[in-house]
Amino acid sequence: MVFMGTNKHIYLTGFRGTGKTSVGALLARSLRRTVIDLDGVVAANVGKSISEIFQDGGEVAFRDLESTALESVSQTENAVISLGGGAILRAGNRAIIRSTGVCIWLDCDAETIIRRLQQDDASLEQRPALTTLDESQEIRELLKHRYPLYQEAADHRLDTAGQTIEQVADQTMEWLERNASV
Repeated sequence: MVFMGTNKHIYLTGFRGTGKTSVGALLARSLRRTVIDLDGVVAANVGKSISEIFQDGGEVAFRDLESTALESVSQTENAVISLGGGAILRAGNRAIIRSTGVCIWLDCDAETIIRRLQQDDASLEQRPALTTLDESQEIRELLKHRYPLYQEAADHRLDTAGQTIEQVADQTMEWLERNASV
């Protein structure tokens, strides 16, 4: 059993394109909880899109805003929180996640992520490039760097490749029922 303290959030982490937002919405509906998209909170807090925040202040400024937003939403009651793909980069964020809820890592291989992002018309607008590499190289490099951080943050890992959002949500619910008092 995973001990989660007083606040019992369900955090979804993973790289962009792994299904965090969609799975989060289904989980929240099933569990009758509020769903919070951390990137959406960041954008709403400053009145800019994620791309605009990156253009105006760079990644460090975005990560500062993301950390502030995470601290704030972690104080709410029992939500399903879809984290941005890089929210786990900071040790302080990982500590907040671990102390206020259970974290499910939605994972899949680079090829699946690349295919999903190429099929998403809004992908480039919503998800700015973080390096000067081409998209597929960037994804592979970032995954390699973030993999151990996702491992550290997560209580459980689910491979979303080849699965529908509903299947991933069902598997998440099954794991939660067996392993976490949410």
